Amino acid sequence: MKASDLLVKCLENEGVQYVFGVSGEEIMDVLESLRTSGVKYITTRHEQGAAYMAGVVGRLTGKPGVCLATLGPGATNLTTGIADANLDHAPLVAFTGQAARKRIHKESKQIIDVISHFRPITKWNAQIERGELIPEMVRKAFKLAQVEKPGACHLELPSDVAEEEVESQRPLPIQRITYPCSDGGALKEAARLINECKYPIILAGNGVIRGRASEALREFVRHTQIPVAHTFMAMGCIPGDDELCLLSVGLQQHDVVNCGFDRADLVIGIGYDFPEYGPEEWNPKGDKKIINIDFVSSEVDFHYCPTVELLGDIGESLTLLKGLAKKKSLAPVKNLKSYILSEIEEYTTDESFPIKPQRVIQEVRKALGREDILVSDTGAHMIWVARNYMAQEPLTTLITFGFASMGFGIPAAIVSKLIHPEKKVVAIVGDGSFLMTSMELETASRLGTNFVTIIFRDDGYGLIKWKQLHKFGVEYGSTFKNPDFVQYARAFGMEGYRVERPSELLPILQKALKEDIPCIIDVPIDFEENLRLSKKLGELICPV
Repeated sequence: MKASDLLVKCLENEGVQYVFGVSGEEIMDVLESLRTSGVKYITTRHEQGAAYMAGVVGRLTGKPGVCLATLGPGATNLTTGIADANLDHAPLVAFTGQAARKRIHKESKQIIDVISHFRPITKWNAQIERGELIPEMVRKAFKLAQVEKPGACHLELPSDVAEEEVESQRPLPIQRITYPCSDGGALKEAARLINECKYPIILAGNGVIRGRASEALREFVRHTQIPVAHTFMAMGCIPGDDELCLLSVGLQQHDVVNCGFDRADLVIGIGYDFPEYGPEEWNPKGDKKIINIDFVSSEVDFHYCPTVELLGDIGESLTLLKGLAKKKSLAPVKNLKSYILSEIEEYTTDESFPIKPQRVIQEVRKALGREDILVSDTGAHMIWVARNYMAQEPLTTLITFGFASMGFGIPAAIVSKLIHPEKKVVAIVGDGSFLMTSMELETASRLGTNFVTIIFRDDGYGLIKWKQLHKFGVEYGSTFKNPDFVQYARAFGMEGYRVERPSELLPILQKALKEDIPCIIDVPIDFEENLRLSKKLGELICPV
């Protein structure tokens, strides 16, 4: 068979449902092999969108998502999405074409060293030099992409290799990935630390979500009564309305939830990745006792020196530890949770215009069910989503915060609807991030993925403007003009709405969610609320 056919058979063997990409001359053989396969090829409008989509497949399913691009500019256009998956620890495998091997050694059109280019942003990448190597290399890429900590892998396929005839080759069998049990001595030491401390707090990270350990965490929390603060990417690991859930930690300023860390004499990091929220932000002196529970040992950091580590399957470690840990008092966290709830409820009935971000978040929460999906792009709106949205279940709030790249929202919403067509999906994006990948609205319309995009319109790169004004008292280079978003939506065959008073938002959103086409809602946002939040946090007196 042809090498490109063997490659696609390997993808089928890996259970790949979708390949996202942009066509090109050097991948024509792969496209032809995909045409007659059981794998659905989805044409995107930019390679960056294809890589984002593959990364979100990885996050939602736990299995590597796949993207495909041609050589040169096609490959380099994948860069941001690949880096995003790698630093967010989402399993992804990227394939790129390359010119025939007779041209690779010399200066030639569209040829760059893609392997070297991708080396810093992947767990592993290599060129497939002979067709017979495809089964081994594909299996290795998928295994490394998925094993903890997950990330991105890349394989380059020269066009002459894709055309080769290969004999007696077949996909390799898939072996289940397993992790060892936590050491018994470490479990006893962790239990001792918990039983002796007065004010423990759990810092739950992305590893809880990707390790499918949310239920084990909830059982551990119910048993021990230890409060939980989660990172932006771990929203939903414990229900937001649980009395022991302190919601998201990760805002660079000292937020209310940080008061729990100020007082804590023991921090239990569970599936915590440093890119989510640097330990220096919550352990500035580096003097707190720490238990680290994760699949692999933690990064070395002055501010994160675990007294003990429980290494292995997170869910299993929590179940074993639960049997040794004693119940703690709920009293220390009651005032703090009450204060956090009062912050969330602020301005939720406010009728001023432009609309306050708190009001928007609460209207979205009313419109979505417990299992529905909210996607947040990167920007000032992300802070309000993470701070105020009460996620109830894992993988119902998708945020990129390891790489925190703008343009994530629309591609992520497309894939959320592809994977879960039965769920309502809303993407909240800033007017800055929206236009970075809005070309994928054509992809959304073509696929019939009927989700709603809410645009936080403040006519600028709001998060940077917010930080500039907070630090310098003046902004520079962070404002712009926007198109008519309603007409923009209709140009794609979608429906567009503009909110002109706060009371209109919920009815419009509910109507849009019933449409069988993608919809856009243009929401003018009160930018000044960002500055008021900074001022409030600067004057914060902890309620505990």
